[in-house]
Amino acid sequence: MSDSHNSADIKAHVKGYLFVFYALIVGTIVTVLASRLHIDSVALTVAIALAIACVKGFLVAGYFMHLISEKKMIYGILLATIFFFAGLMFLTVWSMNHDSLIHMNRESATYFK
Repeated sequence: MSDSHNSADIKAHVKGYLFVFYALIVGTIVTVLASRLHIDSVALTVAIALAIACVKGFLVAGYFMHLISEKKMIYGILLATIFFFAGLMFLTVWSMNHDSLIHMNRESATYFK
């Protein structure tokens, strides 16, 4: 084997992957337990589910996709993706509001007359 792939280096990588594996198992258990909570607020339920999903997604993207050790360009692309995803989600939620301009008929709008 070459010097860059010595036994201690491989053991360190395996140890990191096992940590992420166990963390994802714990995250899945927490997700199941959180789904059994009876919370009256739908927004709080969604916020808890998204927080758990973000942590699990960070673990997968950071360790299995090696984003933890990448350069600034990868983080820039990731941030741009998050920005556009958030923008698309905002547009989707905004279009579901029945008071928005997209659902307004022409007779009720004063600026179309």
